[in-house]
Amino acid sequence: MTFDLLIHNGLVVDGTGERDPFSADIGISGDRIVALGDLASARAIRTIDAKNRAVSPGFIDVHVHSELALLGGKDRFAGALQGITTQLLAPDGFGWAPLGPAHARQMWDYTRFGYGDVAHAPGWETIEAYLNTFVNCTPLNVCPQVPHCAVRLAVMGWDVRPATDDELKAMEALTEDWMAAGAAALSLGLDYQPAASADLRELVALSRIVASHGGICTTHQRYHTLGRKAAWEETLEMSRQSGIPVHISHERADAEVADILDRADREDIDLTFEAYLYPAGMTHMTMMLPMAYQQGSPDDVLQRLRDPAVRENALPSLRQWLGQCDQTVGYTRSGRYIGLTLTQAAAQAGKTPEEFAYDLILEEDGVQAFVFPWQVPPEEAAATIDRTARHPRMMIASDGIYNIPHPHPRSHGCFARVLGHFVRERNLLTLSEAVHKMAGFPACRFGLKDRGMIAEGKAADLVIFDPKTVSAGSTFEHPIQPPTGIDRVFVNGQTVVENGRPTGKLPGRVLRRSV
Repeated sequence: MTFDLLIHNGLVVDGTGERDPFSADIGISGDRIVALGDLASARAIRTIDAKNRAVSPGFIDVHVHSELALLGGKDRFAGALQGITTQLLAPDGFGWAPLGPAHARQMWDYTRFGYGDVAHAPGWETIEAYLNTFVNCTPLNVCPQVPHCAVRLAVMGWDVRPATDDELKAMEALTEDWMAAGAAALSLGLDYQPAASADLRELVALSRIVASHGGICTTHQRYHTLGRKAAWEETLEMSRQSGIPVHISHERADAEVADILDRADREDIDLTFEAYLYPAGMTHMTMMLPMAYQQGSPDDVLQRLRDPAVRENALPSLRQWLGQCDQTVGYTRSGRYIGLTLTQAAAQAGKTPEEFAYDLILEEDGVQAFVFPWQVPPEEAAATIDRTARHPRMMIASDGIYNIPHPHPRSHGCFARVLGHFVRERNLLTLSEAVHKMAGFPACRFGLKDRGMIAEGKAADLVIFDPKTVSAGSTFEHPIQPPTGIDRVFVNGQTVVENGRPTGKLPGRVLRRSV
């Protein structure tokens, strides 16, 4: 037998989480794994000796804001360098299709905090036009989700009210269109506009459509107006009424939700969640304002915030959200204050932290993003991260943001850090458990049946790494640093990373849900 590629002598971590790593050769023809075992006598066009290296399935990032970065720019290969070979689209319900030019421009203005600087504002009037953008244009595979923010915007604009019966039918029809295009899930961002105005009736109706196609619901829950525990309860009620499995974005297994996770076990609730395992998040400062001041289009919000009475009313609430005021400026439209803490930047401007934060939103036309450390003691944060890392319902996702000057370190280091810090240094996870949480588990959960595992017939999305040296290079102080110890990454049988460097190849595809 002759293969296109033969990987010899590797330690195979197959992604199932059920089998210890084992020594085996892997034979690849075209874009498929066609043989696994002792292939010493086989021939190949190219042979790689993976002695002293682990070989795993490509990692799958189910929540990351990099779909525009994949199409070009300085961070195009940031995911591939971590071993990511597939990512989901439309995190937090964000999306720009199918939208007309005016709405697409508004949504871009609103979401730019999570996507940084790109060559042009996105906008696609059909779903297929959007998905076709990624064909032969990305180093990674992408899988669509239904972008709830875009669906609601297309039907209702930025209106702050429940949908009428006719509007709900129109949103259901758009959701059907997305599922017909192969979407894996309904993606919700219930702290973001315009989705924050959706009521439970709307969420249940759209979830029923997605569930009927075998999809699931991913949700950034309604934390801001409900509080965390009530937001979890809303998600469970939505699941109960619609019958849809739910996956909760960027969460953690702490004391506040321990009883809910225990109930999920007792009642066999079909629930999973993801984490990036850092004690900080990242979003725009606008989210720290009272929800009433965030509502409407980006221009509506800026106009409202110019009212001195609104500023006076918002500052006490904003101060409460800011806690220790140790947030770090990661992105501003003007490029000012990058890398400074909120306290440092406010001191430079001669203002209190809450005054500076409020005014910066206006000065930057709403385009700004901060790293937000958890406002809990360090020992509590560390214990929470450890519990989260071990939780059987948790998978890894980066929630990365790209093309900005000072991102969260998770953007460039999340997956490598799991292998280096939580597996090798801490022994908190076994290598098999970690790879399962980064590959096999998300592939199974999101209906990507030929990804996430090493077995005959599976796609040749593979990572070769050194378990003794793999590590994240990114830190909170210096977040734009590539990982080390990840030697090669293959997407659909083609090499996208060689000797730790991008090859420039763009073999990524649009993966449709399979059930």
